[in-house]
Amino acid sequence: MLTLLALLAFAGNSLLCRLALTRTTIDAASFTTIRLVSGAVVLSLLVRLRAGRHRPQGSWPSAVALFVYAAGFSFAYLTLPAGTGALLLFGAVQATMISVGVIRGERLTMVQGSGLLLAYLGLIGLVLPGLAAPPLLSAALMLTAGVAWGVYSLRGKGAGDPTAVTAGNFLRAAPMAIALSAAASATRTVDLRGAMYAVASGALASGVGYTVWYTALRGLRATTAATVQLSVPVIAAVGGVVLLREPITTRLLVAGLAILGGVALVVLTTHRTVSSQLEE
Repeated sequence: MLTLLALLAFAGNSLLCRLALTRTTIDAASFTTIRLVSGAVVLSLLVRLRAGRHRPQGSWPSAVALFVYAAGFSFAYLTLPAGTGALLLFGAVQATMISVGVIRGERLTMVQGSGLLLAYLGLIGLVLPGLAAPPLLSAALMLTAGVAWGVYSLRGKGAGDPTAVTAGNFLRAAPMAIALSAAASATRTVDLRGAMYAVASGALASGVGYTVWYTALRGLRATTAATVQLSVPVIAAVGGVVLLREPITTRLLVAGLAILGGVALVVLTTHRTVSSQLEE
């Protein structure tokens, strides 16, 4: 349930970012800054409301990874089509997390490998109509954002109290975003609707969502955590149909079944393997 809530938050983040950068006049640097600052404020309040038992924690390496992800994500979506951006982002996330998992000794069974391949094929099938040679800089930014998110997720495993850790990471990342906005002040444009989308992205989809994700990571292997995130583009696409009135297509339905089916193969096989080991 925690993983599902986190994935819904991630998809909501994509929708909010698309809405802000395509339907309002807010610039990418301002969106990133408002997103991280609002997340830091809300998370700090949540930590303090817990009777002072905890203080913001986190670390500078995780904060840097968070900032690089948030900034790269925003700037890349200025020119990248949504489907191409999603493929680049989550492809980089999978490559990062699965590679680290394998290096650490995790191994994929034949069924898990088949599930991962099925999920990849479904994702490619979903975004294929929009695939073209993307702008090199934007593609590099989105790939960097994906690697940074993979690193951030991996560092979240066993990092301590999820809310306190996420709050500390946001507090550290916020000044980086403010410095970015200052550097991009010549092109700064902020409107009320765009700022509201950024606040919702930071306070809810990012701040609360990442706390839930950190909590869920305690029970997930790196390979499983990487694979379930492949479902985010599908959830975001469905959200686009419901909220943005995008058309429902046969390709969307087939690709969605392939991705979610592949994710199910990896996750369910992992659970059966763990259960068998415990019984032995």
